[in-house]
Amino acid sequence: MPELRIEGLRKSFGDNTVLHDLSLTVEDGQITTLLGPSGCGKSTTLWSIAGLHRPDEGRIVFGDRTVYDGDRVNLPPERRNCGVVFQSYAVWPHMTVFDNVAYPLRLRKVKQAKRRERVQEVLELVELASHAHRYPHQLSGGQQQRVALARALAHPPDMLLLDEPFSNLDAKLRDRSRDWLRALQQRVGVTTVFVTHDQDEALSMSDRVVVMEGGVIRQIGTPVEVYENPADLFVADFVGTANILDGTVVEADGVTAKVRLAGLADPLVVPRTSRRLGRVHVTIRPEAAHIQRDGRTSGSNVVTAKVETSSYLGDHYRYVLRVGESLLTVTTTRPVDSPELTVRLDPEDLRLFEPESDDQKETTHE
Repeated sequence: MPELRIEGLRKSFGDNTVLHDLSLTVEDGQITTLLGPSGCGKSTTLWSIAGLHRPDEGRIVFGDRTVYDGDRVNLPPERRNCGVVFQSYAVWPHMTVFDNVAYPLRLRKVKQAKRRERVQEVLELVELASHAHRYPHQLSGGQQQRVALARALAHPPDMLLLDEPFSNLDAKLRDRSRDWLRALQQRVGVTTVFVTHDQDEALSMSDRVVVMEGGVIRQIGTPVEVYENPADLFVADFVGTANILDGTVVEADGVTAKVRLAGLADPLVVPRTSRRLGRVHVTIRPEAAHIQRDGRTSGSNVVTAKVETSSYLGDHYRYVLRVGESLLTVTTTRPVDSPELTVRLDPEDLRLFEPESDDQKETTHE
């Protein structure tokens, strides 16, 4: 399967620019997820790859085949050979499962015997061979989604493009569908671009995650890189759950910094290569804030906190704590029964981010 390259993609609708010089490479056989809030440009990017939107500028290349290059090249969707699965599945209600899957092969005038063989092959691949003669209204939502996927794979695509295909499924079915689709994609080996606003989907399914906001890419990385080493405060806040604490750097030696939080007597020690002083945001994941159970209340980055709220969520407990004048969410698998807790914030789990100026915000979205 070919590699996908996007270079300098721009797209506007009227006065609204939704893609700003977007460049991205999706490696051969990998699944790359475009993750971001509604309106960030992820679906516009996907539809531009498919040929359903025409960008204003840029270049889109499948392997060594250019499918879009401004006024020079703009292949129509049917010549790009993309398999597309939409959020609504878009299966035809008047056709059987077999006929839905066979449709793209009929359009390409594949001979009947070969067509029947290929449809049977992909229905077995998506575990629907026994449902070939049923109609969509006789299927569950998850089964209809598999019909749409089988149709996308019927004529072997160069690219598989998935636009929030699980959003209409209930939570348990969504989890099962993620695992099943990931296993199928690895077995087929098709280069895949997946669009979602669901962080769990992005982290659990992807080889690489592209975090988008306001038509620009904020970070590209593996799920581990994006979650554990966010490039900026937006990524830290959007991907997973992060505590964001406002503080002030009062000392910095180029290796660590001391950050004072309002209402705390002792500053936190945080890794920092810059010697700059001043306002910062400190982030830490809830699972990385460790509740001290040994009675120790002193030491670097050990703070005493008042329990504001507690919640039992089945596989873990969640506590919202007041640390000085800040609120800190902590998760743990073991309950605590005390109005006050002692919490350790290990320096290696803390991240520092500079406040984004108005000029930086405008530059990001230009």
